[in-house]
Amino acid sequence: MSFDYTTLELLRQGHPAWRLLRSDHAPLVASFLHRVFISPNVRVMAQSDLAEALEDELFAVRERLGAEAFPKPALDYLNDWAATEKGWLRKFYAHGSDEPHFDLTAASEKAIAWLGTLTERSFVGTESRLLTLFELLKQMSEGSETDPAARIAELHKRRDEIDSEIARVETGDMPLLDDTSLKDRFQQFMQLARELLSDFREVEHNFRGLDRRVRERIALWEGAKGALLEEIMGERDAIADSDQGRSFRAFWDFLMSTSRQEELSTLLERVLNLPPVAELRPDVRTRRIHYDWLEAGEHTQRTVARLSQQLRRFLDDQAWLENRRIMDILHNIEAKALALRETAPPGPVTDIAGTAADIELPLERPLHTVSQKPLIADIELETGDVEVDATALYSQVVIDKAQLTRHIRHTLQDRTQVTLGELCKIQPLRNGLAELVAYLQLAGDTFKVVVDEEAAELIVWRCEGADGQEHAKQARLPRVILMAS
Repeated sequence: MSFDYTTLELLRQGHPAWRLLRSDHAPLVASFLHRVFISPNVRVMAQSDLAEALEDELFAVRERLGAEAFPKPALDYLNDWAATEKGWLRKFYAHGSDEPHFDLTAASEKAIAWLGTLTERSFVGTESRLLTLFELLKQMSEGSETDPAARIAELHKRRDEIDSEIARVETGDMPLLDDTSLKDRFQQFMQLARELLSDFREVEHNFRGLDRRVRERIALWEGAKGALLEEIMGERDAIADSDQGRSFRAFWDFLMSTSRQEELSTLLERVLNLPPVAELRPDVRTRRIHYDWLEAGEHTQRTVARLSQQLRRFLDDQAWLENRRIMDILHNIEAKALALRETAPPGPVTDIAGTAADIELPLERPLHTVSQKPLIADIELETGDVEVDATALYSQVVIDKAQLTRHIRHTLQDRTQVTLGELCKIQPLRNGLAELVAYLQLAGDTFKVVVDEEAAELIVWRCEGADGQEHAKQARLPRVILMAS
């Protein structure tokens, strides 16, 4: 990287990590994201859980600084942090879920890790770093040596050194690391272990970038379909065969070995029980740091697999599209969308005047009605007949809907569903059509109902006619099935 003015100015304006450090809310953002994502090694969190955790954090901050410190709800802050202008969180929909999920971006983790280096350290080790550098140089030099004689001479030299050390140990001369050397190497180990966990997010981010560039090439392709498929299928393993892909695969194969996991567990348990290391009070999660590596690596592995699967599905969809005119239109749209991706349209995109349309039909308007003035006859009012039969006022039929509801519930106690015809057979209609209409109203308002339009039911009831005799009446309607809720 070049540290000239122009490069640094562009980083200051566009890099999410720099924007985080310049933000007025940087203490809240950094502390919350470190507590929720980095410290417990959480890779993905649902929106509801993350919003609840942020609400608790905001409540504690408002108790100290006042309600005006952070007045917005937690979800507004999360969406703001995940916006393109900031890029501190990645908001996406996980596979098989309709709830948004959040993940920490690699830039945010870099900024938070840099903040951790600002504090003063009581012990700064340098010996272990020098030995590590020296060992890396030896590995590169020996691994690139093409002369067989030189390789054999180096191996003989290492064997002689090992034989000499074995002889010293057999005579009782067994050199041990002092407390300072142990602390130095353990500090170097912890630093590399934390950096390795941070690197996983950047590796995953770079994999997404590779997949995105391949998709852009497909979207902007203007040549023949066969040439496109030949080029893309020739690079179908570009993600796995990249430098980061090969390095990650080698790391994953090494860590997935059962013997390596057992060896790591044994070494960690032994080192953490050493008195000089115990004085440093390491984090309790250090004993299972290799399992955190496994969890983070597995998440990255699943991401790479999903990206490859989506790329192959995208290519399959392209292969089945045969209409050239439709393809040209889609390519034109995709090209314009990519050109406008970083430039949002100014102002509101669309406005909705109302949630429903007000429809007025001309024929629904009433016609003009001529008002008639009443003509009052000049007659003498007479007293009416007092011998009027008032039984008609009390002969109205009242349907007991509560009784009908109890009848339906009682019938559904020993079965999962019942038809309206079966209800009327178990308890015949007493009030005729009015009671049948009441059943239909209860079916639509109170119970879960399915109407089978293809099957019809005939419901028969008996009622007393005007001549005082009982007559049978019937109604034919689609089969109505009531189900227990």
